[in-house]
Amino acid sequence: MRSQLNPCLAFNGNARRAMEFYRDVFGGKLEMGTYAEFGSPDAPADKIMHATLRTADGYTLMGWDIREEMPHTPGNNVAVFLGGDPELRGYFERLSVGGTVTLPLEKQSWGDEAGSLVDRFGITWMVNIARQQS
Repeated sequence: MRSQLNPCLAFNGNARRAMEFYRDVFGGKLEMGTYAEFGSPDAPADKIMHATLRTADGYTLMGWDIREEMPHTPGNNVAVFLGGDPELRGYFERLSVGGTVTLPLEKQSWGDEAGSLVDRFGITWMVNIARQQS
C-alpha cells in the first residue's frame, strides 16, 4: 500500500452538506459514515465521522464533523490548493457560489492565472492555472 497525503476538513455539523457540495463541484464518488454507524452512541446520530470524496481526476478530499467537546475555529491557517489545467476555472466558479472571492481568477505577475476564495463553508481555496507553453 502506498502512503497518501489528503486534506481532511473539519466541520461544525454541516459536513454532509459540504461534502455533497464538493461532489457537485468535482464529481466523483462520495462515501460517508456517521458516528452512530461507526458504533459511537454518545455522538449525534446524523454527524459525519468520516467522509471521503474520490474524483475521476485523482483528487481525494476528506471531511468530518467535529465532536462537541472539541473546539472548532474555522480560519485562514490552511487552504486547499488546486493547480493545473484550464478546467480548474469551472471548479473556481462553482466553489465560489455562496462564498467570497478574495482574489479574482486572473493573470498574475508570474504568468499563470490564479485566484482564491472562501467557500460557503468557510474553507479557503487557492487555484493556479499554469500558463500554456507555446
